[in-house]
Amino acid sequence: MRPSRVKAVLETEFAALARGTHTPVMLWGPPGVGKSQLVHQVAERHGVPLVDIRLSQLEPSDLRGIPFRAGERVEWAVPNMLPDAERHGAHGVLFLDEINSAPPSVSAAAYQLILDRRLGEYRVPPGWAIFAAGNRQGDRGVTWTMPAPLANRFCHYEVQPNLDDWVAWAYAFGIDERLIAFLRFRPDLLFDFDPAQNPSAFPSPRTWEFAHRALEKFGDDHATLPGALQACVGDAAGIELNAFVANLDRMPDIDAIVEGRDAPVPADLDLQYAVASALVGRAVRSGEGGPRRAAVGHILDYAGRFPQKEMGVMLVSDLQKAVGTDVFEAPQFAAWASLVADVVLAADSPGR
Repeated sequence: MRPSRVKAVLETEFAALARGTHTPVMLWGPPGVGKSQLVHQVAERHGVPLVDIRLSQLEPSDLRGIPFRAGERVEWAVPNMLPDAERHGAHGVLFLDEINSAPPSVSAAAYQLILDRRLGEYRVPPGWAIFAAGNRQGDRGVTWTMPAPLANRFCHYEVQPNLDDWVAWAYAFGIDERLIAFLRFRPDLLFDFDPAQNPSAFPSPRTWEFAHRALEKFGDDHATLPGALQACVGDAAGIELNAFVANLDRMPDIDAIVEGRDAPVPADLDLQYAVASALVGRAVRSGEGGPRRAAVGHILDYAGRFPQKEMGVMLVSDLQKAVGTDVFEAPQFAAWASLVADVVLAADSPGR
């Protein structure tokens, strides 16, 4: 399932707490695909705390607590890390990351916590959602087969990388537009992991964010940048990205396009992707109100000039996801939509 749909599931499960219908969710997926980030985004959106417990780092007694004598009985001291309404708040997210990396003895201690929302005398506050995540066994991570009793306490979703979802996230979080353009040009490199090769660095949504940081830090150091990019996403992808970035000095004047002045459309496909990504990024940074509407209008004019209409459709689609209804409100939108109507209708027709 693509990340945007998984996030919608998590949002629904968090809202279901108020109706008493919340079901614990287990997210599966390869390393670097963004499972943990999706859970963190839900907590951040609702402004609630997230308690991240790594069961792989615990002993069974760490979760169950330590016994102590109370008169003629033995009671259990509740671990401080478990959610508590007084310390953490009435609402939040209990996140059991890397859950299937925990040995069976620890997993067994979590059964009651996950299904019954309690562990001995301890109870998970009613306003707290329970989410978990882990790598699949074929991903060469440190994993155990999830015991059936534990697996049966979750609903299970597999997170799959999706370029459109990643691009929408990248524009929202200020990822370098050159990197977005490169992955639009080479979409197969968004995630390229072969467990049989056991690579130390490989392309994934997580490591492309590392590459963004490398471009920020080493962009002016032409001797170091190639190696830094390879260190983030692997040799092959790093070499390709470096060559792509080095070729961008032939791009047209982005300021001229945004301001409505004449600028050529590049003949090379890689430069067309680069121009499209740069224009979306410029629209995002253009502010609100009149300046943004003017920029969007000029970008729509330029989008209609691409030799391949599909390129313009991609540009405007990304633009709409990044800036919202400002695209539809621009006077130039109707003319652009009429120009590409045959492409859009063909894409939406049955059998496509």
